[in-house]
Amino acid sequence: MSKKILFLVGDYVEDYEVMVPFQALAAVGYTVEAACPDKAAGDVVRTAVHDFEGDQTYSEKRGHNFKLNKTFSEINEAEYAGLVIPGGRAPEYIRLNPRVLEITRHFFETNKPVAAICHGAQVLAAAGVLQGRTCSAYPAVGPDVTSSGGEYADIPVDQAVSEGNLVSAPAWPAHPAWLSQFMKLLGAKIEL
Repeated sequence: MSKKILFLVGDYVEDYEVMVPFQALAAVGYTVEAACPDKAAGDVVRTAVHDFEGDQTYSEKRGHNFKLNKTFSEINEAEYAGLVIPGGRAPEYIRLNPRVLEITRHFFETNKPVAAICHGAQVLAAAGVLQGRTCSAYPAVGPDVTSSGGEYADIPVDQAVSEGNLVSAPAWPAHPAWLSQFMKLLGAKIEL
């Protein structure tokens, strides 16, 4: 089994939702590759910091530049053990790319682990892989989950839910639960 993990990202991906899992998975021994449609290894995507400050929705601030290490046009999805789809604003437009949807479908057709967080469920809905599945997401994405035939899991912001090969969560406060469940799906062994 491959020890490679693919991240599908785009400009204004949520900062914590790409950087924290990217670094955490690398820290436990995975080769982690991040790609964005129409971009190459060495290019960057801008990130956005979403915070919960008591407003009706999250606030958004400019984050970091996140450097890609995989050229999108060179992705061979069969090489990867798992897929991560972070949230932020990127999922709303990368889901318009047919190749993003094809890659996403591959992981469900082959039953390989998939981790989606926050707005990442927009890609899953567009790929048509949520029919009959339970999936969490940022609450504003709940209608995307249900209209694509899935069951929206309305769980606390610091929790995650797993069903089959999919682990999903509402937002970055769920990282401990989300990453733990994803690593379990991957079969990761962490020696302390």
